Amino acid sequence: MGATLFDGARFLDSAAFSEVLFQGPARFDKAVFEADTDFLSARFADRVRFAECSFHSTAMFSDVSFEGPAWFDGSTFNGPAFFARTCFSEDAWFAETTFLGTAWFDAVRCDGEVHFDSATFHGHTQLGPLSSGKDLNLSRATFNTPPVIEAAAPRVLCRQTRWTSTATLRLRYASVDLSDAVADAPVKVSAHARPFIGHQQRVNLNESALGSWDPGVRITSLRGVDTSHVILTDVDLSGCQITGAVNLDRIRLEGRCTFASSPTGWHWRRWRPFRWTRRRILAEEQHWRATSGYPGWVADPTTDTPGPAGPETLAPTYRHLRKSFEDAKNEPDAADFYYGEMEMRRHDRQRPRAERVLLAAYWALSGYGMRASRVLGWLAAAMAVSIVLLMSLGLPDRTPREGVKQISNSTGQVAMAVIEKPEPELTLPLDRRFTAKRFDQALQIMLNSVVFRSSGQNLTTWGTYTEMLSRTAEPLLLGLAVLAVRGRIKRG
Repeated sequence: MGATLFDGARFLDSAAFSEVLFQGPARFDKAVFEADTDFLSARFADRVRFAECSFHSTAMFSDVSFEGPAWFDGSTFNGPAFFARTCFSEDAWFAETTFLGTAWFDAVRCDGEVHFDSATFHGHTQLGPLSSGKDLNLSRATFNTPPVIEAAAPRVLCRQTRWTSTATLRLRYASVDLSDAVADAPVKVSAHARPFIGHQQRVNLNESALGSWDPGVRITSLRGVDTSHVILTDVDLSGCQITGAVNLDRIRLEGRCTFASSPTGWHWRRWRPFRWTRRRILAEEQHWRATSGYPGWVADPTTDTPGPAGPETLAPTYRHLRKSFEDAKNEPDAADFYYGEMEMRRHDRQRPRAERVLLAAYWALSGYGMRASRVLGWLAAAMAVSIVLLMSLGLPDRTPREGVKQISNSTGQVAMAVIEKPEPELTLPLDRRFTAKRFDQALQIMLNSVVFRSSGQNLTTWGTYTEMLSRTAEPLLLGLAVLAVRGRIKRG
């Protein structure tokens, strides 16, 4: 059978093509269907085109099998459009299509790409459950009513997509690109844990075209998005390009949303060893550190994105995400983003040098008040040094005792009595200064200093200054350790 051509045809009455087999190419470009259109259970063995068609009443394409590419580009569905259980063996094109009535795509399977780019939806929209072996393209599409989008596809493109009302996207296997999308109302993107089930016939959606891929959902970009209406649930943000998003402090992250992690263990950079502590980071920081020569960090695998964002851009991004977690009363998880913000400020060459030096000291001393083990290590080292100084230079040979000294006049009579306290002296040889008794004395002085108390013991001049320094530095270190622990366990 040859090609079937209905280009420019006008069907004034119902067009009934149910269960018809089209063996060759079929073309209905610019056809007008004034009444109901019925292609129920039809089969197109070759390519088919419905480009720029007008459907003025119900269009029924349920249970249709498209074995070649199918084009509906530029068509207008004035009435309900039903594509329930439709099977596309190759690409399906609905680009620039207008759905004025109900758009019902239930249990649809496509082994190729599905294109709804620049499509417009005005009526009730049920886009799925739908499975695609390649991309589901919703870029520049406009949804004027609350849609429900349920899809299993390796990539879901929502670049410059516009939702004028609430929207729900339940996805599987998908890497989602939301670059420059516009959400005028809450838009929820979530991972669907189980295979989708058709709404009319309660059977599982066929996902065999997706093989053994990870069924989780990954957000790849939020650039240019006003995230004040974005809700993400159980998604992977480890590779997400976040810089450039607006109102990040108002984004809602629910369920288990994962971020990238810093590398762990010891690494050498130039001549210095580094030991990274695991924390949640943005993908952009990972890419920036990789290009800046930090070992163990992963460079951006994509080639269609601009160069990695620098510290001056990442610092406010971390700050806004931290505020989002804090507003959600999630102080412990906000700590990693506070650490990231401080790291980016420390590396920002546009900030004053004095500020960066101060931040470097704060980082080295306590990890910005977030690393209890680091500050406890410094506290233990400071106490050890102070004990050694007290034993070697601060403790006198013996505790001086007060005495009364009588001063006589020229006639031999006692004129006055003066209470005399000898100066502490340290004359012991070096090998006799490190004994158990002197260690116990030095330890008691040090423990008093940690809690900002004076020991009241007589010390040499060196010992007095050592105790004064300890009473200043060690309580500060203890306070930083308490602050670090509190930051990890604080309840919202």
